[in-house]
Amino acid sequence: MTMTRNGILLIDKPEGPSSAQIVHRIKAILRAKKVGHLGTLDPFASGLLLIGINEGTKIADIFLGGVKSYCGVIALGIDTDTQDRTGKVMAERPVPALSETDLRELERKFIGELQQVPPMFSALKKDGVRLYRLARQGKEVPREPRRIRIDDLRIAKLNDTELEFTTTCSRGTYVRTLAADMGRELGCGAHLKKLRRTACDHLSIENAIGLEEFESQYARDGVPLLSLREALRHLPAVTWQSRLLSRLRLGQQDLLAQIARPRDCVDLVGILDPRGELAALAKWSEELSGGRWRLHRVFQTEH
Repeated sequence: MTMTRNGILLIDKPEGPSSAQIVHRIKAILRAKKVGHLGTLDPFASGLLLIGINEGTKIADIFLGGVKSYCGVIALGIDTDTQDRTGKVMAERPVPALSETDLRELERKFIGELQQVPPMFSALKKDGVRLYRLARQGKEVPREPRRIRIDDLRIAKLNDTELEFTTTCSRGTYVRTLAADMGRELGCGAHLKKLRRTACDHLSIENAIGLEEFESQYARDGVPLLSLREALRHLPAVTWQSRLLSRLRLGQQDLLAQIARPRDCVDLVGILDPRGELAALAKWSEELSGGRWRLHRVFQTEH
């Protein structure tokens, strides 16, 4: 990790505070111009929360669209209106005895491309109104199922009424809805009792820092940020001379034609300055005839 004023802070969020409260707390500590999270976690959940600092807020869309990994606990036999432990109990049913074969079959049914109906208690909008606001009024409205992808799912029996799990899933996946859907498949209902995010793309909880540790380390050693280049090291990159970067910042996007066409479904490329810092991102666009690179983000590098 490097010490810099722009970058990504990896926080191990505790259970309780909202993601917005964590952002507010960090912004107050750093007195930074811009601070924002790169993908929210529910208040009852813990784990990896990516915080963009200044120019780091410009890459939120990349991590919002990335795959996420989680571990947690599913409570069987009880449905709640929020599909997690914070909600009101809606139904209780007996829990069947589950064998290892049953668990492997459950994994098989929920791995791959799935259609998932978003929960009412979510920030999605219906006619301009957040669904959770309608849900708090006791209203339920039809929601269109959305395509999600579960890349990996491992389930183990914790006790007679609880299951432990780990999963890696696509953007837009509601893990509490996944838990509720698995409970429905088992015929007993379920809700998400515990959730911890362990990774966002290649960034892992192992490199995160707790809030209290961050506060003490900041006072002693400075801010332990990942630079933008480190955070996006999974993207291909090219290095340009300063004079080309100056022209690019003036809007001369024809310069991007010198970058090779993308391969392996990668549609983003980093443009580095001579010091190796990330100066810009280019995105491949198929909308233009034959396809071409277009400027996606420009970053103010530090001196």
